[in-house]
Amino acid sequence: MNRITGKAARLVDVAERAGVSKATASNVFNRPGLVRDEVRARVLAAAAEIGYAGPDPRGRMLSAGKVNAVGVATAEPLAYFFEDPYARAMMVGISEVCDANGIGISLVSAASEDELAWGIRSALVDGLLLFCLEDADRLIAEARERRLPFVALDLGDTDETVPAVGIDDTAGARLAAEHLTRLGHRRFAVLAMEFGEENSGLVDMARVQAADYASSRDRVTGYFQALAAAGIDTGKVPIYETPAPEAVDAALAALFAAADPPTAILAQSDRIAMRALEWLKRRGIAVPREVSVVGFDGVPEGAAAEPPLTTVRQPIREIGRRAVEILIERGGRIRRERLEVDLLLRASTAPPPAG
Repeated sequence: MNRITGKAARLVDVAERAGVSKATASNVFNRPGLVRDEVRARVLAAAAEIGYAGPDPRGRMLSAGKVNAVGVATAEPLAYFFEDPYARAMMVGISEVCDANGIGISLVSAASEDELAWGIRSALVDGLLLFCLEDADRLIAEARERRLPFVALDLGDTDETVPAVGIDDTAGARLAAEHLTRLGHRRFAVLAMEFGEENSGLVDMARVQAADYASSRDRVTGYFQALAAAGIDTGKVPIYETPAPEAVDAALAALFAAADPPTAILAQSDRIAMRALEWLKRRGIAVPREVSVVGFDGVPEGAAAEPPLTTVRQPIREIGRRAVEILIERGGRIRRERLEVDLLLRASTAPPPAG
């Protein structure tokens, strides 16, 4: 509704108010990269003033009604859906429910903020599933702007008004650290996921507590709760931020150059843990005889690692399945579910070496 005239807001009204052609206004919503920043800002401001939310992509369809598809959106590049083992496992669960209900899937990714906004606004879908591993606020804001039902695939720091399915990261991390302390380990290191943008290497607790990404912060919290309960000084446990495989290698090189290297490594993802196993094997450091490694996620690839990876297993496929079911069953009405995790014991952990 046009807040000024009381009639339905149209693209032509936006163009007139912004002092641009209808074609330019259309490009702002459909091809924003073609429009100068200052013009794009003026058109979006005009749209907000008169209450125009953008073109409905379903209007391009020849038939009326639902598109019969869901969008899966992430702030990562498109390759994330295919390269990351967690994302692949999640997509299996999503696909199972979509296949059973005859629903299509549209992948929405981004190499930039503008591309993400464009992807969410233009996707021909009836609802959205949001990979909120990072940039959760932006994903949620764009989904709300689109005015479609959505479900976040991570509880994280999302508020109670956000439909979401996820796990208790803190509780899962406690399981990993408790397992290692029961085995007798006293020297630990944490190989963490990203806490924020553009950083890697050794970090302090100030960075952990100020993390943009809740899962990374909460897993450190869980580790340290269990270590402190076992009488271990967590202030002496090094935390390395490892956003890329090369950062994992650099962290391990620093740790094992020290006089007293860790006998136990807490890796915040299976992907990090499996990279650590490869590095240790190349250096002739025996796992688990010299050092134990515990991952987090429970991706299928962990079973084929050398040695097979002990990990905190979250129900990745079930998270994906439940998210789609909530979209279908509740049509965007708020529902939040926390699913259980467990510890999957394999051959990458053992008591520390004597002495």
